Formats: sequence, C-alpha cells, structure tokens
Amino acid sequence: MITVVGAGRVGISTAIHIALKELDDITLIDIVEGLPQGEALDLSHMCGILGIDVDVRGSNDYKDMEGSDIVVVPAGFIRKADMTRMDLLFKNYEVVKLVSEKIKEYAPKSKVIVVTNPLDVMTYVAYKVTGFERNRVMGFSGPLDTGRFKTLIKRELGVSYKSIDAPIIGEHGETMVLLPRHTYVCGKPLVELLPKEKIDKIVEETKKMGAQVIKLKGWSASHAPGAGVATMVESIIKDQKRVIPTSVYLQGEYGVSDVCLVVPAVLGKNGVENIIELPLNDEEKNAFMKSAETVKNAIAQLKL
Repeated sequence: MITVVGAGRVGISTAIHIALKELDDITLIDIVEGLPQGEALDLSHMCGILGIDVDVRGSNDYKDMEGSDIVVVPAGFIRKADMTRMDLLFKNYEVVKLVSEKIKEYAPKSKVIVVTNPLDVMTYVAYKVTGFERNRVMGFSGPLDTGRFKTLIKRELGVSYKSIDAPIIGEHGETMVLLPRHTYVCGKPLVELLPKEKIDKIVEETKKMGAQVIKLKGWSASHAPGAGVATMVESIIKDQKRVIPTSVYLQGEYGVSDVCLVVPAVLGKNGVENIIELPLNDEEKNAFMKSAETVKNAIAQLKL
C-alpha cells in the first residue's frame, strides 16, 4: 500500500499518477474531514472508467497508514508568488514533525518521500524525527527541477526530452545547482551546443520557474510534482534502480555531512541504494557548498 498524507493539489496529482501506473493500492490521509474520502471516491471512479484495478480509500486517521510500503508527504502550507520556499520554514516544520511522528508510530517499516517545502529542510526533519535509516527517507524535487531545465533546453534545441540527460544537485530553492557541464543531449555536452550566455539565461529561468507557475496559475505546481513523485515511487516499487536526483541525508558525500541535499541517487526496493558523486570543478563545488550552508542555516533555526 502507498499512503499519501495531504489531499491537496499535489497529493491528488501524486495519487492520480500512482494509480495510472497501477503501482499499488492508495490511502489518502488529510486532517480536513470529508476531503480525502471525497477525493478517494472520485479517484475510484476514474479507475473504474479506465479499468485500473487499484483500490483508493480516504481517511482522517493516521492509523490507516498501517502496512504502508511507501508514505508520500506533500502535507503543509504552499507558497505564494512573492515567497521563497524558506518563508514556509516554521509553519511546515510543525506539520512535517507531526506527520513524521505518526509515520514512526503506524508505518515503521515504510520508506518516506517528503514533498513539503522547504524541501531539503523538511526531509531532514522527517529523517531525524522518524529515526529511520537514511536510505528510507528522501525528498522529492530533483525530477521537477530537471523537468523544468529540460523544457527550456528542448525549446532551444528542438530535441526530444528523451535525448536530454540533465542532473542537478544542491538545495531545491534559490541556490539549486544546475550542471550544464554534466548535461548531455544525445551524448553531446550542452556547453558545446549552446553559448554560455544562453545557458546562463536558461539556468536562471529554471530557478525562477516555480514562482512563474504560481504567478500565472495563482497557485503552485501540481501536475509536474505528481508525475515526478510517482516516478520515484515506481523506481522503488519495481526495483528499477533508476538514477533520480533525490534529496538525501549526506554523510560525507560531496564533502558535506549532517544535511539533506539533492544528489543523483539510485532508487530501488531498499529506497536510496547508492549516491553517485559527480566530478565538480571549483565553481560547481562552491555553488554546492553555498547550497549546503543555506540549508544548514535553516535547520539551525529549528528545535531538533
């Protein structure tokens, strides 16, 4: 069973994509009475129309996550266009702390995928509060940011998304580190396909894409996060061992420790099964260290 805690737009998008992939039965949990039950009914009807044999149920009781193999946590407050992800630090800390305590109590053998912002800090909170092994607690954001980066590259070069390999490291936020030098289009480095000025513009536009979505839609992204989380869930459930940029608790990798940051990770049946360390030049290393410092400073403000 896969449990999604938080039946807002991202939670429901996640549930839709998990159902469409027929990965497992789904439990939706939310504190708003009637909301998860109503969404579960709607999703069940969708499954009926499409002939998808997935059971979906809704609940207001955390106890109903018992037996979950994976718990996805998009619960929390969402940001507005004029906010950074870090502006949600204290409000979402309380949410993720509570949810993590419930996961520890009712789903102690599960793997946890945190989606709540500020993502890397909330992943750290979940890791510390649950007390789970680090391979079982991870944060979603990498597929979203690389998806945004790929969209802009595709627009410039007119190539298929499938031909683009674009890793990312660091914070899911203002200091995220895109890696044009390690980005390849059909085996050829991006830095050989586009001038530096154009790449720099694409990088900056990628970093601002989340705020742009909010400005245009009136609320934060949901379709892309749902698809990205389901991709991570699929790699774990099916033991695909896909390399996916994932926020993970680091213990010396990339030269940092005691912080969660996005790095290329192999996701399989055991969760995070390996971390791939890319060779970084001085500029990339400095950017990554700045990212680490930003997340560590945020963590230091919390009562952990």
